[in-house]
Amino acid sequence: MSNAARGQAPRHPYLEVFASMRIAAMLALGFASGLPLALSSGTLQAWLTIEGLDIGTIGFFTLAGLPYTFKFLWAPLMDRFEPPRIGRRRGWLVFTQVGLAIACFAMASLDPARQVPAVGAVAVAIAFLSASQDIVFDAYRSDLLAPDERGAGAAVSVLGYRLAMLVSGGLALVLADLWLGWPDTYRLMGVLMALAAVVSLLVPRLARPEAAQAPVLRELAGFAALLVAGAGVFWLSRRLPADWLGQDRFAHLAWDTVSMLAAGAAALFAARAAGFPSFLEPWDAFFSRRRAAWLLAMIVLYKLGDAFAGSLSTTFLIRGAQFTPAEVGAVNKILGLAATIVGALAGGAWLARRSLYRALMVFGLLQAVSNFGYWLIAVLPKSYALMASAIGFENLCGGMGTAAFVAFLMALTDRRHSAAQYALLSALAAVGRVYVGPASGVLVEAFGWPDFFMLTVVAALPGIALLWWLRAEVLALDPEPGQPRD
Repeated sequence: MSNAARGQAPRHPYLEVFASMRIAAMLALGFASGLPLALSSGTLQAWLTIEGLDIGTIGFFTLAGLPYTFKFLWAPLMDRFEPPRIGRRRGWLVFTQVGLAIACFAMASLDPARQVPAVGAVAVAIAFLSASQDIVFDAYRSDLLAPDERGAGAAVSVLGYRLAMLVSGGLALVLADLWLGWPDTYRLMGVLMALAAVVSLLVPRLARPEAAQAPVLRELAGFAALLVAGAGVFWLSRRLPADWLGQDRFAHLAWDTVSMLAAGAAALFAARAAGFPSFLEPWDAFFSRRRAAWLLAMIVLYKLGDAFAGSLSTTFLIRGAQFTPAEVGAVNKILGLAATIVGALAGGAWLARRSLYRALMVFGLLQAVSNFGYWLIAVLPKSYALMASAIGFENLCGGMGTAAFVAFLMALTDRRHSAAQYALLSALAAVGRVYVGPASGVLVEAFGWPDFFMLTVVAALPGIALLWWLRAEVLALDPEPGQPRD
């Protein structure tokens, strides 16, 4: 009997999706995924600064975040192997979260002023376990959610992730400074991670897919070959003389790109030659899709303009627009965070009723248009209202685009290889975010801030054009292929 027949008000489809227990699990696990990020980066840097470490040492600690960049290398092994008894994906979630809790307590027992190497080792351990947790959470979300739940799941995941970053970032600094001190603040974060492990024991179980498994030694030999070949080629490329490049920063940037591509190609060749099934099978399965290479290109390009605009936004607001760090922090962090959360939830609600293709197109266009706000700040007199409006609108559109983009990545993921495929796809998505930093600095020096922000709008257009060209492939990812829900 329908709600109307029972005399109840009809419920909107997107409200029913958000009420799902599976979506509630996404909120809790999204929070657990976001909590460790600042503990090996911003929050740790603040502690090191308070302890009086020199800027060179503090800068060296940024390398602790490297596991996030290379997590796709061990993601196949997390598809292939599972801790026993707890359940598919849940075992790795519990393992990484307990490990993070232990690492937080270990960090709390150290003195950064006297035990710098040990603090660095624990920071790397936190980043490695956090990146591993992200691999499993992304795979679990892709495996668990039905197609019509992807938008809501992506939105709620972003909400939990952002709230956790606020807790381990801004709130942790306040707690450490005013009440608890740094060691007890890290212990509190460890308790929260332990509670997350309890929650992971309660989330829905997944059935293990039926698939033949390669021998363990073959998997490990292939993994070792991939690492040795990739690292070896990159090391050799950095030892080659580069004097012929002169002082041209664009040339050096291009050479760095060639080095990374050569290392990646060598790693893939070695994995293929040695036989690394857990790494190769996800790629082979993905490339069995029609226009697979173009879909990968779209993953790289879709948020490229957004990544360009955000890469130097804080520097621009302080140095280019002459706002104070306190003003930028209050508006950019607090208002930006709130706008991102609202945008992600709005994007999830849209996706519950409309096609994935339409959401990607509308939000992609809004992301491009939102970059004009920074251009206005660059060309108009200093205005707090303009800064707040531009940042709020840019983060709102970015949040909607992120919800749709995460849903898109989930739709592309094969559940037989969800950990490996999602890690690989998300690594490609991060190429733009990671790589645009050096390129952005070069472009600002060459053209100035106003022209740079106009270029960020242009940088968003290839991804939108590619999305339009691939509309049939994207529409086919919806629950009813080719039939938009609006």
